[in-house]
Amino acid sequence: MHLAVVVTSLLGAAAIIVWRLRETTRPVTARSILIPPLGMTTGFSMFAYAPMRIPALWGLSAFVLGAGLLAYPLIKSSRLVREGDAIFLKRSRAFLGILLGLVAVRIAAREYVGHYLSPLQTASIFFVLAFGMIVRWRTLMFLEYRRLQASSIALPPVPG
Repeated sequence: MHLAVVVTSLLGAAAIIVWRLRETTRPVTARSILIPPLGMTTGFSMFAYAPMRIPALWGLSAFVLGAGLLAYPLIKSSRLVREGDAIFLKRSRAFLGILLGLVAVRIAAREYVGHYLSPLQTASIFFVLAFGMIVRWRTLMFLEYRRLQASSIALPPVPG
C-alpha cells in the first residue's frame, strides 16, 4: 500500500508538471483559472463515507496550512503577463524545483501522519490541504487576471 501511495503521488506530480507546461503555451481565461478548484470540490463527497471523515479542527488546520504556507511557492512561481490582447501564464525558472519540493514535503508529511491515522483519514487531510493550496493560488491568479483584463479595457487603442 505504501509503495502505491508514493507511485500515485509521483504520477500525479508528473501530470501536474505536464499540465503546467502546456498551460503556458496558450492564453489564460477566467474559465481555465477557475475550473480546477471548482472541479476539485467534488472530492468533498468523500466525506459522505464515514471512515473518510475527520474532525472539523483537523480539516480547518489542513486547509489553513495549505492556503497559508504551502500555496506560497505556487503563488510566487506563477505570473500572468499580457501579450497583445491575450494573457499568458509565465512560470518561473524555479517552478520545477518548487513543485518537486512540494511533492517531497507532501510525501514525507503523509508518511508521518499515516503512522497516526487510518489511510482513509490521511487521504482526507491531504485532500483538504491540497484544496487549500489550490483555492488560494487560483483565487489570487484570478484577481490578477481580472486586473490585467481591466487594464486593457482602460487603455485606448493604439493607432496602427
